[in-house]
Amino acid sequence: MPSHSDLKRLAARVGRQLLASHQRLATAESCTGGWIAKAVTDIAGSSHWFEGGYVTYSNETKTRTLGVSAEMLARHGAVSERVAREMARSAVAASGADVAVAVTGIAGPDGGSPDKPVGTVWFCWARRHGKSLRLKTLRIRFRGNRAAVRSKSVATALQGLLTDSVQR
Repeated sequence: MPSHSDLKRLAARVGRQLLASHQRLATAESCTGGWIAKAVTDIAGSSHWFEGGYVTYSNETKTRTLGVSAEMLARHGAVSERVAREMARSAVAASGADVAVAVTGIAGPDGGSPDKPVGTVWFCWARRHGKSLRLKTLRIRFRGNRAAVRSKSVATALQGLLTDSVQR
């Protein structure tokens, strides 16, 4: 499980990279409950590269705040690639940020199903590329208790911001 200092180091790296490329970040979080935004804002000076975050824990808030369609939620479930993609897309559009990360998952200890067991988390990283938006998704099943699933999700979200898929 990543420590607080591990997450702080990752967030600082993300900040340096965004600052160097003159980009701003937005987050759209469900199972992490704002923890990514917290990790980012723990870094002094993050106001220069962090636009803001959306904590959309309930399906209703995903729809009301980020415009995720109720039909999509009913058909695919909140923990799905389509919903993660829509959350990231909407975070960029609503905030005006250049880059976004969205996370939706089942942290447990209950709430899982055979096709979406506890620990299943979908990520989507989005980056503006001219007038288009480049999206990358990832599904991971983390092992461990609720705290472990959530902290590993935060680390994965931050690490994904450092990969080539969302860089220039």
